[in-house]
Amino acid sequence: MRILSAIAVLFLAAPLHGQSENEDSRQVACRFLSFGGNAASPKSVQTKPLKGEGVNCPLPTSQLSPKITCAAYSNTIRFVTDGGKPAGVAKIPSSATAAILLFVPAPADKPDGAPWRVLVIEDSAKNFPDGGAFVANFHSGNIRFVLGEHRGALRPGGLKGYARPSERDTFNMAPVVFQFQQEDKWRIGNESALRFLPGMRYLILAYTDPTSKRPRIRTIQDLLPAAS
Repeated sequence: MRILSAIAVLFLAAPLHGQSENEDSRQVACRFLSFGGNAASPKSVQTKPLKGEGVNCPLPTSQLSPKITCAAYSNTIRFVTDGGKPAGVAKIPSSATAAILLFVPAPADKPDGAPWRVLVIEDSAKNFPDGGAFVANFHSGNIRFVLGEHRGALRPGGLKGYARPSERDTFNMAPVVFQFQQEDKWRIGNESALRFLPGMRYLILAYTDPTSKRPRIRTIQDLLPAAS
């Protein structure tokens, strides 16, 4: 009798489980970028769905990948290496239908042993505007910056998007200045000008160069407009 009862419970639970998977899953348009890795770093990862085959996701280092549709379960996308080992986990904002996934090397003592930490940037017109810029601070100290008329500051791990500067010259150029805080002083890390045009965005990353140990700025141009 107990065995029959157990079978009945499993039989009834199975459809509910499948239904829960469908209700909790949704499609997210993802674009990928690898930052801070080395020659031995994986060039791609695979999604790990609850059922079915995963999707191959390239990890370019110089530009964002094309859009790849990935299934998120309970707002989470899990990635594995070609060998099936954990590669990283992306937590997708519940409101996001599109996202930029930035793969950065994880600390060596990360509990799950995954080689990547995945930074998720909601790819929306409000968060990462067309013609604007998105700044992320991977440096160990504070940064401050100028993007046209915009003035900003970020602590380590901070990130923020900015609209297209309205104060531009006749060539659509606007000044861009970044400073790094070193103890009680601010030092120039980058001073230049960028062209801000519709259909073009910039992903600007502040980081510490692993070889020289000096703070650096890296600017990546994206020619796709923000997701609507």
